[in-house]
Amino acid sequence: MSNKANKPSVLFVCLGNICRSPTAEAVFRHKAKLAGLDMVIDSAGTHGYHIGKAPDKRSIATGEERGYSFKGLKCRRVEASDFEQYDYIMAMDESNYENLMEISNGVNQDRIHYFLDFAPGDDKEVPDPYYGGKKGFELVLDLIEKASDGFIAHLRK
Repeated sequence: MSNKANKPSVLFVCLGNICRSPTAEAVFRHKAKLAGLDMVIDSAGTHGYHIGKAPDKRSIATGEERGYSFKGLKCRRVEASDFEQYDYIMAMDESNYENLMEISNGVNQDRIHYFLDFAPGDDKEVPDPYYGGKKGFELVLDLIEKASDGFIAHLRK
């Protein structure tokens, strides 16, 4: 473990840290607590479009309908130090994965994963719901819940 708290750590990453990655942070934080896991959990974007802003209102509304809290979450950009600090860096899609590989400058690239690699099924990418409707946000939440459960099972091994 490489973070200051010496706890297992995970960073969820999407493009702008406005929809998918903060949803993953909120869901995983909730599920990890229920599972009794003490972890450092955060999210970030590969681009800084929304730095300092709260997650998308549609993500918050959809997540809160299922009991997840987005309280205190603010958008931030991935930093070089993240590749030292986090044990797992979870990309939401191929573009995020490729951006993370580039941003890492070869440092700890083995920590970069597709989040849906931990979910059952053939889906590899969490689709960006930003330009869609409510069903897109619900699909994102469904996929993130499955991947969170799978990741918790992986951590327990």
